[in-house]
Amino acid sequence: MAHHVVIPARYASTRLPGKPLLDIGGRTMIQRVVEQAVASGADQVLVATDDERIALAVHDPRTPSSSIAVMTDAALPSGTDRVAVVARRQGWDGDTIVVNVQGDEPFVPPRLIDQVAGLLASDPLAAIATLATPIESLHDFLDPNVVKVVFAADGAALYFSRAPIPWSRDGAIAGLGSQTDFSGALRHVGLYAYRVGALKRITAMAPSTYEQAEKLEQLRALQAGLRITVALCAEPPGPGIDTDADLQRARSRAAAEPGAR
Repeated sequence: MAHHVVIPARYASTRLPGKPLLDIGGRTMIQRVVEQAVASGADQVLVATDDERIALAVHDPRTPSSSIAVMTDAALPSGTDRVAVVARRQGWDGDTIVVNVQGDEPFVPPRLIDQVAGLLASDPLAAIATLATPIESLHDFLDPNVVKVVFAADGAALYFSRAPIPWSRDGAIAGLGSQTDFSGALRHVGLYAYRVGALKRITAMAPSTYEQAEKLEQLRALQAGLRITVALCAEPPGPGIDTDADLQRARSRAAAEPGAR
């Protein structure tokens, strides 16, 4: 099943300036993401960036002399917009499947990239496919930085939220702060497969009301009536990197890899 991977990577970061170029076990964060994507079944892996330093730092190990960077406008509002720019420049048709792999996921399992692409390919009615994984603690369930998702029996996403959903009425008998039940709750894993036609349509839309309220891009597509199909991850997703503490944990993980020095 043919699909492409585009990795959006911007240099600016409030909490970790120059995040894509930070060293993790002797390789930059962004190069580690590239290598994970290359290990998937993707036909092509490209990096959409706004900075020449990132462009010069990435390569496909299969063809190290060829550039895989696509320069995009620094003013673009999101990584999704960068992926759409790449799709247009590459001339991919509307049925082409492209996977948006986040540039701060250096341990993303290649199997999940293939899974989300295959999930979209198997659902002809879907515009987007994405993944979810069980929430394992009450802290994460209540944390607004952990995005939750609920979906129908056929896999169609019903809603994504920073709020704790589904909310157990009987688990919070003393009010909001007394919740004890998070059974069945799912964390959204930010790995997306798009049909290029839908991607172009979504990025041409104005932000929706739910998107603006929750600050979640996927709600634009959902509110417009596009089908987003969701499945549970075939294996645990790797940790993303947003803070210095995340970076230190990533470096410790890299140090424990076979062959690490």
